[in-house]
Amino acid sequence: MSAAPNVWKQPAQVWAVAFACVVAFMGIGLVDPILPAIAESLQASPVETELLFTSYLVVTGLAMLVTSWISSRIGAKATLLVGLGLIVVFALFCALSGSVDAVIGFRAGWGLGNALFISTALATIVGAASGGSSAAIVLYEAALGLGIAVGPLLGGVLGEASWRGPFFGVVVLMAIAFVAVAVLLRGPSPARTPIPFSAPLRALGRPALAILAATALFYNIGFFTLLAFSPFPLGFGAMGIGLTFFGWGVALAVTSVWVAPLLLRRMRLTSVLLIALPLLAVDLLVAAFVVDSAAALVVCIVVGGLVLGVINTALTEAVMEATDLPRSVASSAYSAVRFLGGAVAPPLAAFLWHAASAGAPYIMATVAVVIAAGCVLFGRRALAHIDDAHPTAADEGAAVLVGDAA
Repeated sequence: MSAAPNVWKQPAQVWAVAFACVVAFMGIGLVDPILPAIAESLQASPVETELLFTSYLVVTGLAMLVTSWISSRIGAKATLLVGLGLIVVFALFCALSGSVDAVIGFRAGWGLGNALFISTALATIVGAASGGSSAAIVLYEAALGLGIAVGPLLGGVLGEASWRGPFFGVVVLMAIAFVAVAVLLRGPSPARTPIPFSAPLRALGRPALAILAATALFYNIGFFTLLAFSPFPLGFGAMGIGLTFFGWGVALAVTSVWVAPLLLRRMRLTSVLLIALPLLAVDLLVAAFVVDSAAALVVCIVVGGLVLGVINTALTEAVMEATDLPRSVASSAYSAVRFLGGAVAPPLAAFLWHAASAGAPYIMATVAVVIAAGCVLFGRRALAHIDDAHPTAADEGAAVLVGDAA
């Protein structure tokens, strides 16, 4: 019997893109520890400060609708490099900004670069990784988890000196990622088939993909309420917030890379989602009632990370199996919708905090996640083919993990 492929033994070009993914995902949580510092230094309200997430995520989501059209014409490597280059430029502009409005605007440009990069990175890793699509998804989720974990920690360390420090840190790391992709991602380019501009929008007409996108829209309201709003009621300094969300990110990485594949091996994909989403809703509801206790809120944040890792991996696998469309088109359409959900959550959470109480944003997030679970439950018939096709892919991913341990 042949040995199972090792998910961690990959070509250098896969590791180059994976490293760049880590840095790209660091950008999501990087500003978390410095949100209070930015609000204080730039005389901004919490709602204004939360717009740093909104401008970034709105542009990322909308740009997702055109990334497959762009990459199908200029190629994956060029798209990755343009995306990385834009992140370097706009992160530098953020670091040099003198007003919160400028930072919000430059974060929007950062979002454009992020969209070009991350929408192409998953398809690139899937195409180049050894061990099949499940192994590639494990690698991608590992990069996501590591980036989300390290981002707040780096933000906390560099943010202790100045709120500008984390932005300068991203400039350096993204420049290194740019060089790594430019040098290591080589070999003959596959033949390119131009994708119509309207392809992602038409993809959302597929029932399975539309249901998954709607699920992700409401799920991301919960995700980003936990990530973007929690630094304010915690009341910690930059380092304290960074350590809290480092724990959150590590929890997310562990469950996305190791726990989720084991669950998906034993259960239907929709069943995993219908267990994990209600668990996340319960965690958010508890956070609403313990928000005045920093220690209890930290526990809720880390527990939330454990559940989020399972949901992220399950949704990613579901999208890859939802349609017969090119992966880049399906990913772009799905990501466009889910990032818009994330864009709404931070400023709305800050508004509810001031209009009602510190627990109100978590109640809003709870309701949103319950709606996400409802989308899966009532759309289960349209998702049946994913459940039917999934065991083969899940078994392959589990075999890869078993092979690693051997």
